[in-house]
Amino acid sequence: MNEDVFNTSLRGFLKKVGITSQREIEKAVRDALASGRLKGNEKLPAKMTLTIDGVSFTHDISGEIELG
Repeated sequence: MNEDVFNTSLRGFLKKVGITSQREIEKAVRDALASGRLKGNEKLPAKMTLTIDGVSFTHDISGEIELG
């Protein structure tokens, strides 16, 4: 395995995950605020599951997104 190629590829994937996830979460929260489903002061439980086929890898990340 070429460590440099692996590292670059992994970083690119994680950057894509971070950027697209943030955009989608922001859109979902704004839509929920606009429709009145959220007030704007909630703390929203969040969970992300990352899976990688081929190595049987699954990793769950849980947290909270605070609106204010």
